[in-house]
This record gives sequence, structure tokens and C-alpha cells, in this order.
Amino acid sequence: MSDVALVKGDERGQNILRALELIEDQISLGERIVVKPNMVSVTKTLSGTHAEALDGVLQFIRQRTDGEIVVAEGSAHADSMKGFQIYGLAEVAKRYGARLVDLNRDQWVETKVVDRDLQPITLRFAKTVAESDFRISLTPMKTHDAVIITLSLKNLVMGSLITQGVASLDKLSHRLSHWIRPKDALYPRGMNWVVKHVLRSDKVTMHQTYPTLNYNLFLIAKAYPVHLAILDGFTAMEGPGPTQGKPVDLRLAVASTDFIAADSIGARIMGFDPMEVGYLYHAIAGGLGQGSLDRIRILGEQLEDCIRPFEPHPNYLRQQKWKRAELEALRASLVM
Repeated sequence: MSDVALVKGDERGQNILRALELIEDQISLGERIVVKPNMVSVTKTLSGTHAEALDGVLQFIRQRTDGEIVVAEGSAHADSMKGFQIYGLAEVAKRYGARLVDLNRDQWVETKVVDRDLQPITLRFAKTVAESDFRISLTPMKTHDAVIITLSLKNLVMGSLITQGVASLDKLSHRLSHWIRPKDALYPRGMNWVVKHVLRSDKVTMHQTYPTLNYNLFLIAKAYPVHLAILDGFTAMEGPGPTQGKPVDLRLAVASTDFIAADSIGARIMGFDPMEVGYLYHAIAGGLGQGSLDRIRILGEQLEDCIRPFEPHPNYLRQQKWKRAELEALRASLVM
């Protein structure tokens, strides 16, 4: 049985603080703490972690430890240090003595995933996140253009993959891929060389096909799980996320030391079945956490009082093509 805190209220930071207090006895912070906010865009502030959300988290931590806190992000298309300033996260981090790290400039460890042909490949995963004692994923709840929804697992994994190429080219490749990609792929096979040698983006490398992207999110989460998941649903995003969507006023927060349970509850609040979200399906089947409601105890609000179905991304039907029997067999071989 896993506990998930679910809190509603009119103050974002207080919602998060109250949610964390509900599960306080389950949180063991450790000496090296990484808080991973979401900042896929440094200009579309609705799409990222709000300063008040980070304040609630850091306030909770600092009341309990004087250990090292790192606020770390690797933005998809821009300088993360610039984003920390724009979002107001730098000021909050300074207030609590936390250090800022741009994960795209970090050293890395190697992690194994599969390509579109299910052949093993190696990606670079930020060393700061990999070697931390306690990984906190702090993200807004929002729809996504490739994996249906962004929640704690997706936030930590994707932001921790290294991108070293030219940001403007990365943006261009993302736009081109939407125009010329095959029906079940996120970018054409012919872009492999550009991705590897020009963009040098392991974030983009992850986005080969819908099936492999969802499976690889599971693989990396298995190696580097979230220790504390915090979903900021004060103002969420629906429609063409993860950056272009519309605001949804939920005024709630979700927190759990079982990140899959937290993401499963977050999915249900948004009106999605977690078993229809590829990476959650693999994570639940692979034993990373609880997904069934009869194995989750909700503390605080009643789930049924918080459900508000979201408008999915316009390419939602395309995203549902994530199932492949070969990947089911690969996952099964990992948990036997």
C-alpha cells in the first residue's frame, strides 16, 4: 500500500507544504538532495515550475536539514541558468542556500536504452542527479505532445538527459519532425546523424518513436527512480502541452514517496487512465510503484472531488500508438 497526499487550497506553496507534511514520516532526505523543477521552456512560464512551488519544497527541506540542496534542470531548448532567473527560481534558491545547476553542462554517467529498432544504445544522464542521495521531482501537471502527460517520472528523466548542441537547431528539428515524421515515429530515421553529431542532444535521441520513448522513460526511471514526487496542480495545462497549452485552475498539490502512485493519481485527476499512458504502464508492470487504486491510500482530499478531465494534445490519437509486443517481452525479461 502506498500513500499519496492530495491537498487543495488557495495558496500554491502552502498546498505543497501541507501535502509534504501529510507524508513527512515517509521522507528520508539524505545528505545530497536534488530538486528537479520543470523548465522545458524558459519563456513560457505557465509550462514550468512556479517560484512559489519551489519555495514550499525548500521551506519543508530546510526546516528538517542543513544538508546540501541542489536545484537542477536541463532545459530542452535554452540556457537553464537564464530560465532560473526568469522564473524567479534563482531568488528562491538563494533564500534557502540551495545551489543551481544546469544539467546540460553537467558531467554524466552512461545509461542504456533502446533505439527504434530495439537495439541497445547509450545515453548521457546528468551525474548530479544520478549520484544524489534524494531525488525530488517538482513539476506542474500538463498534457504532452509525445507521451500524453508530463508528471514526476517524465520530468526527472527528460531534464536529466544531456543536450550540448545549438538550441536554435534543436528547436528547428522539433518543428521539422512534426511535419515530416512517419506515422509512429517522432522524427525520421534520416535525422539520426544530425541528432548525434550536430544537436548532440540525448533528449532528442529519446524521441525516436512513441513505443521506444515510453519504454525508455521506464528504463531510465528504473535505474534512477524519483524518491519524492510533487505534482503542482495549482494551475495546470491542457491541450497542446508541454508549452503551448491552456491554463487549468485546479488549486491542488499531490505528493508521494511512491512516484508511480503519485503519477497514477495525477493522471486520474486529469481524466486519463494511467494504464493508457505508456511509460506509466511499463513502470507499473515493471514493479516501480503502485498504479491500482486499491493499492493506494489517499491522504487529504477525496479523489473524486478533484477530478477534472483535461483536453488532450491535438495529436493524442497518434500518441496512443505506443504499444509493441517486443517491448513487453523486453520489460518482462528485466523483472523475471
